[in-house]
Amino acid sequence: MNSIDQHLLIQNRMKTLIIRISTFLVFPLLWQSCKPDSYLDRVPLSAISEPTFFKNENDLQLYANQFYPSLPIQSFMQDNQSDDKVPNSINTFLAGQYVVPTTDADYDWSNIRNVNYFLHHYQNAEASQEIKDQYAGEVRFFRALFYWTLSKRYGDVPWYSEDLNDQSDELYAPRTPRETVMDSVLTDLDFAVDHIPADVSDGRINKFAASALKARICLWEGTRRKYFNVDGSEKYLREAVAAAQLIMDSGKYSLYSTGDTENDYYNLFIQQELSGNPEAILPMRYLQSILMNNSDRQLGESGTGYSKNFVQSYLCTDGLPTALSDRYKGDDTPENEFANRDPRARQTIATKGFVFFLNSDGSQDIINLPRIGTNAANTGYQLVKGRSSDPNMWTANQSTLDFFIFRYAETLLIYAEAKAELGEATQTDINISINLLRDRVGMPHMEINKLQQDPNADFPDVPVLINEIRRERRVELADEGFRFDDLLRWKAGKQIEKPETILGMKLTPELRAKYPASQVNGVVVNKNNYIRIYTNIEHRTWNDKMYLFPIPLQELSLNTNLTQNPGWE
Repeated sequence: MNSIDQHLLIQNRMKTLIIRISTFLVFPLLWQSCKPDSYLDRVPLSAISEPTFFKNENDLQLYANQFYPSLPIQSFMQDNQSDDKVPNSINTFLAGQYVVPTTDADYDWSNIRNVNYFLHHYQNAEASQEIKDQYAGEVRFFRALFYWTLSKRYGDVPWYSEDLNDQSDELYAPRTPRETVMDSVLTDLDFAVDHIPADVSDGRINKFAASALKARICLWEGTRRKYFNVDGSEKYLREAVAAAQLIMDSGKYSLYSTGDTENDYYNLFIQQELSGNPEAILPMRYLQSILMNNSDRQLGESGTGYSKNFVQSYLCTDGLPTALSDRYKGDDTPENEFANRDPRARQTIATKGFVFFLNSDGSQDIINLPRIGTNAANTGYQLVKGRSSDPNMWTANQSTLDFFIFRYAETLLIYAEAKAELGEATQTDINISINLLRDRVGMPHMEINKLQQDPNADFPDVPVLINEIRRERRVELADEGFRFDDLLRWKAGKQIEKPETILGMKLTPELRAKYPASQVNGVVVNKNNYIRIYTNIEHRTWNDKMYLFPIPLQELSLNTNLTQNPGWE
């Protein structure tokens, strides 16, 4: 590549970093929160510059709005890249088929450039310092989120805090050590928690949402440093505890529960109004004819299913794992496998009696046999968490089911795990976290002094308390997009090598005979009669280079000070 071509590439790259202010808002309620004063008199957005923008609070708010589409919204088509699910098309990364790409949309600095522009100019607005700090807190919340996302994926990344342009020498900076980057992320999170009010208009980040992100990131960083033997683990684990405790002590949040242990967990994820739900620290709202989603339709055409390994995680109703409980009836039939199990199993996975549709004529589509051999259900462990039986929600792009952005249950799990990783978890700590989750579904309490190591534990090398908290996290947060990140931070990539992580339910000849031959003729099983989705491999293979993604080739050519991640050279 000659110097002229390289210069043009750099110019094109920088064009993506120039300010892009969007007045389209993901959150419908944000339309209401924007002040209408003199909107039509504004300078065209294409002509925004320091002298013409950031005049007042409304300008600060409008600018901050552009980052809201980046909030980590929950959905239920996640975790295919993990040990929890078995998509019909094998995940290329976990299959070892991923190659260093020329470009990578995730290696994106435009949001960070926009954040830094704001932070260098927002003080010009004619507003109180309190108001200016509030929006600076929102924007620094997002910078923390953006940098954490980059750091998770690539490790060391350049830290930019200046307002750069296409002539800035900093564009050629080498990678900043990830520990330094994450310390800067923590500084941003602390500013956000300290300056964003607890009570703000609907749809905007509040103090507790900022605390929820801080707790999530600090748990990630604390455990990652611990299991990768990097200094600073304790500091981040204590910050995770403090952030979670701030939310817990506020008295504003609790777990959604009506006392119906057999349905409350399922019903939590099919609500059309999460605003006011005590478990919603920050909800994503959807409203008819304003903003809708396609979640139900996608779940019905998912092309994936839960894995055998995931299903094995559910405890029996005596609080013991299947290997230790005399209540476990085995898995020769679907009825036996789900008998006497944690009620969340039936509220997450389609089992006999589940109603798929409540039709307008009064008829119902009810599960009798687990669905297999179709694109909607491949492993026999079909997804129903987040899937409503209301046919109106099935219409393409017409669902108005709300999603969580930050859910109180996650906060409780963060608190318990961080305490346990510090070696300080008491029975009281478990009672105010894990056992509240178990109360919702009528499961026995976790009692530290009665815990027994599961012979089939996923993580036999950690203390039994940590292993059981990880189990609780897996079950409670199933399909909410956490599992792959969890395996990375625990340095537990080898988990994906277990054959059960790509197997489905047991399909004995007796059970197969109950299905129409046309439905099951193409269903392949292994020698023990467990459904095989991938007929060319018995298990996947983990390579430690996969704890990070590679830096895309174009970035390495544009900035020769960058280096490639180990193993991807």
